[in-house]
Amino acid sequence: MSRVGDEGARGYRRFAWTPVDLALRTWFREQAEARGMDCEQDRNGNLWAWWGTPGPGAVVTGSHLDSVPGGGAFDGPLGVVSAFLAVDLLRERGVVPERPIAVVNFADEEGARFGVACVGSRLLAGVLAPDAARALRDADGVTLAEAMRAAGADPGALGRDEEALARIGAFVELHIEQGRGLAGLDAPVGVASAIWPHGRWRCTFHGEGNHAGTTLLADRRDPMLPFASAVLATRQAAERLGAVATFGKVLVDPNGTNAIASRVDAWLDGRAPDSATVRKMVEEITGAAEAAGAGHGVRVEVVEESWTPVVEFGGELRDRVAATLGGVPALPTGAGHDAGILSAYVPSAMLFVRNPTGTSHSPAEHAEPADCVAGILALTAALEDLACG
Repeated sequence: MSRVGDEGARGYRRFAWTPVDLALRTWFREQAEARGMDCEQDRNGNLWAWWGTPGPGAVVTGSHLDSVPGGGAFDGPLGVVSAFLAVDLLRERGVVPERPIAVVNFADEEGARFGVACVGSRLLAGVLAPDAARALRDADGVTLAEAMRAAGADPGALGRDEEALARIGAFVELHIEQGRGLAGLDAPVGVASAIWPHGRWRCTFHGEGNHAGTTLLADRRDPMLPFASAVLATRQAAERLGAVATFGKVLVDPNGTNAIASRVDAWLDGRAPDSATVRKMVEEITGAAEAAGAGHGVRVEVVEESWTPVVEFGGELRDRVAATLGGVPALPTGAGHDAGILSAYVPSAMLFVRNPTGTSHSPAEHAEPADCVAGILALTAALEDLACG
């Protein structure tokens, strides 16, 4: 799988419903077939490989196979690969589960192509409206519905999947840690205690295109200027409020060297330990952007594209998994995951594998082989306890 979507020094580019994504889906089906596991694609494009007869009370594990642009090898795939290997270990030990076990690959977790994260799990849970999902567009103007049709999937079937939800008795997602928490604790594996609330906002700066050489400064309505002010205000607000915020994606129209831009679209990613802090930060950033826009004759529009409230991985499942593993560290994360979406509907927990540098969403993302094996062993123990206990 490491060759699929590999762009060398630029990292991985594995966007949803592209030929690369279809190759990854083929890989998933082949892994299921090699193990005699029944594989199915649900109405929202998520893939499920079943050990045992699908039904209520199933123990589900897995993650996603798509990536951000320039992503690393571990984010997502580590959880899927570890899930299949955990099934292998259980079988080698002669374990016969009392409840079915499923490995899942959630569709479009990163949201790199269409701008909304965790599309597959959001649709499954019913927190993303099917019509809104179908209308999402990528940078080339292709809708999610069009992309799914081109990939041989039916966008007309999108929506909350009561049958799939009813099957899940517990969901345990293994993931590389996307920070340095475990490195500081000298532990190869930990459990998630919480996911910070986070959201994405599309900020559009409407200016006026003109000639870069002949238009007087006083006559310009340049959207790049209030955008630049918004970027600086974002860093200042995040530092003051103890949050994190990023403008990581920017589209400039017409994007010409000798042309004043007519429009800038920029996506703000904001996260903090609590929802009130995120909301306050975005309010401050919006205010700064609008004030700068007014000073330059630029109209500013801010639209919330996604929002995920704080997720507390408390309760019986997290404690049971931690106890099964002998009391491994518990730590929060600022990164969103499918487990965070599902946690409001089914018992969910997460395992983290140590990331020695904390680098993620980058080609430099890394986990030591010994730590990956520790993660597999931990996941195997958790699955055995949940499926047989």
